[in-house]
Amino acid sequence: MIIVKSEREIELMRRAGKITAAARALAGEMVKPGVTTQEIDRAVEHFIRKQGAVPSFLHFPGPPGVRAFPGSVCASVNDEIIHGIPGPRVLKEGDIVSVDVGAYIGGFHGDCAATYPCGKISEEAQRLIDVTRQSFFEGFAQARE
Repeated sequence: MIIVKSEREIELMRRAGKITAAARALAGEMVKPGVTTQEIDRAVEHFIRKQGAVPSFLHFPGPPGVRAFPGSVCASVNDEIIHGIPGPRVLKEGDIVSVDVGAYIGGFHGDCAATYPCGKISEEAQRLIDVTRQSFFEGFAQARE
């Protein structure tokens, strides 16, 4: 079943998306040697709350027996699997950092992710970022109504 959204609902969805995109951009600006993933997490949470929204991932319940997600962002460094938990890990020159951000406001969630270089990265790491980004757009171009 497809539910057609009203103009107001579409505007609320747009607002959630804009907050989330701005929070992701903030996270990307913070990806620098010497910064911890926890510092990024705290800054993003503060930003999202300042916009009147709530971080979508914070305290999201896990499956039975697994604790709720403790962060406002998912932060994965280098070859870590997606949805990494932010913590005391200090970013260093050459790392690549994937950040996933979500914000909830007005009954709607925004959600987006990106991968950022930490300082100067290897050609191989840059190629990985570039090819992955291009793959997204190639797939998106194939989407049909």
